[in-house]
Amino acid sequence: MTEEQMLAGCLNNNAASQEVLYARFSPRMLGVCYRFAKNREDAEDMLQEGFIKIFSQIHQYRNEGALEGWIRRIIVHTCINVLKKNKKFSDCVDISHAQGLHIKEESVTSIIQAKQVVECIRLLPLGYRTVLNLYAIEGYSHREIGYLLDIEESTSRSQYTRAKVMLEDILIKKRILSKPKEKKLLTAIAK
Repeated sequence: MTEEQMLAGCLNNNAASQEVLYARFSPRMLGVCYRFAKNREDAEDMLQEGFIKIFSQIHQYRNEGALEGWIRRIIVHTCINVLKKNKKFSDCVDISHAQGLHIKEESVTSIIQAKQVVECIRLLPLGYRTVLNLYAIEGYSHREIGYLLDIEESTSRSQYTRAKVMLEDILIKKRILSKPKEKKLLTAIAK
């Protein structure tokens, strides 16, 4: 089924077309949800809620830009809304899986290191994790993050700065990063 056929079917609430869209995009979007969720069950709940919004708002997609980008935006906003409903961002943020993280080197060593870094990011407080995820991984500006999380732009900047420092300390303590000058791993996340 082509993307155009799939979209036309979804616009007509065709269950088969909706299944195709879900099967095509849910694995990658689950990876996005994992970065925000506390555990797999929460990530799956976020994913389901996100796809409900996608199917109800599919008529708003205007074929401007990639469909995956439009879907990703809805998923990210859904994750943020779930977090806002359940937690305060001054407390803590969650990145649990390396799926969706772009690694420049494809060696086994760098993949293992990236997974270790992602697991260390999970140790950050929720607010730090959320801002780090939105800024460094999703590419939002601090102004956009402030708007999304109902915080000041300066709060987003300071949480991001503190998150990087705290993450570096965790990486050094876990011996993933031997010295502060080995910031290659951190810059790989920020790209």
